Amino acid sequence: MAAAMELRCWGGDWGLPSVHTDSLVVLAYAKFSGTKLTVSPVDWTWKTLTASVPELVCGESVVQEPTQILNFLRKQRLNADYELTARQGADTMAYIALLEEKLRPALLHTFWVDAENYSNLTRPWFASRSPFPLNFFLPSRLANTALARILVTKGEGLLHRISEVEGKIYSDAKECLNLLSYRLGTANYFFDNSPTSLDAFVFGFLAPLHKADLTSSPLQSHLRQLDNLTRFCDNILAAHFNADKPCPLPPAMETMDANLQKLTQLVNKESNLIEKMDDNLRSSPQHKPHRPDPKSSLSSSKSSTPA
Repeated sequence: MAAAMELRCWGGDWGLPSVHTDSLVVLAYAKFSGTKLTVSPVDWTWKTLTASVPELVCGESVVQEPTQILNFLRKQRLNADYELTARQGADTMAYIALLEEKLRPALLHTFWVDAENYSNLTRPWFASRSPFPLNFFLPSRLANTALARILVTKGEGLLHRISEVEGKIYSDAKECLNLLSYRLGTANYFFDNSPTSLDAFVFGFLAPLHKADLTSSPLQSHLRQLDNLTRFCDNILAAHFNADKPCPLPPAMETMDANLQKLTQLVNKESNLIEKMDDNLRSSPQHKPHRPDPKSSLSSSKSSTPA
């Protein structure tokens, strides 16, 4: 009897089983190959700082990185590519390399470096999935890692400004999307009518860009002009993930949210009590409001100003 498999990954949102590109790749391939997985959100403890997701646990084997996980599943005879020819296999490798080189830097920039998207979407989402005090610095740590990866991918040193390569990043990404759109054409999948590992990778890269409510994204606007690629993402979600629900929040987060709600209620009660006391004092005939002397306030502020 085969050992049970557990996939640890980022949770879902925006109508996706996971918001994380690499996690989506593995989840999609598992669906295509008929792999039975127990999907678990990441265990948000201090080891989060060094943990890598997605992570597949099968018996005593622990495998990370999408390519390594897919290879592991193939060795378990869970292969979505068994009908591909040698030429199609070579094309798959070439397109995956294209995604990594041309599209990933732009996705990292869109979600983690673009100031508006990071402040309004990415940082709040990841902070809300991390317990105190990790929620204060985990998103910024991931953002710094993304920035470093962009610069390294583009052959620039870490001391270079991101603005120096930003134009090239998005130009390459749009070119990549155009090539994918041309290759897909009117087909449901990239090779005939059966999804393969290439479809899993393309879905993992495109679905977050397609579904996220981004404040600022010329790349998302470009993707939405390519109807066959957006339809490709929607069809995979409908055909393979329609019955699935996004990964739930870890129990620790649910407990923290409940405690936070109780604390908020307590603070509100205290605030109401203080306001009532203030109103009673103001209405008292013995209460005389103190009016500070502007001159004394000014001299006091000068004396308190550090040299």
